Amino acid sequence: MKLLSVTGLLLGSALASYGQTLPDSTAIKQVLERESATWRAGDVAGHTQCWQVRPYSRILISTGDGKVLDVPPAFMVSPPPNTMGKGGAAVNSHYQMSIQGNAAWVSHDEVSTAKDGTKSYSSEVRMLEKIGGQWKLVGQSIHVAGKK
Repeated sequence: MKLLSVTGLLLGSALASYGQTLPDSTAIKQVLERESATWRAGDVAGHTQCWQVRPYSRILISTGDGKVLDVPPAFMVSPPPNTMGKGGAAVNSHYQMSIQGNAAWVSHDEVSTAKDGTKSYSSEVRMLEKIGGQWKLVGQSIHVAGKK
């Protein structure tokens, strides 16, 4: 009986913990989807709401031809004219995440489709923080696999 009670407590604790992170994981996915959509739509205000630039923010992009771009984080909240709004769509998949309190890291794959139908593939790692009850991106690393 004691073993059953301990097992019940452990299972209940695990489920409660899972239940607490399930809303966070859903909210995080929504931020990532919104960030992709607002970039393609040219919605600067909407895109800015997905980000919080911190002193330690970093954005690294490795391109399919072997280059590495170190993008200034301010670019995500104040993009230069004509860098956003090129249209197209993105689909993220294979989400894996670790949520620890108000910090999270997420990895996922992305298939981006340009307006002309060209597809590009990337694997991404995103860092987020919960600020004022809202998840915000604070950094990312994108590894472009190529185009088809």
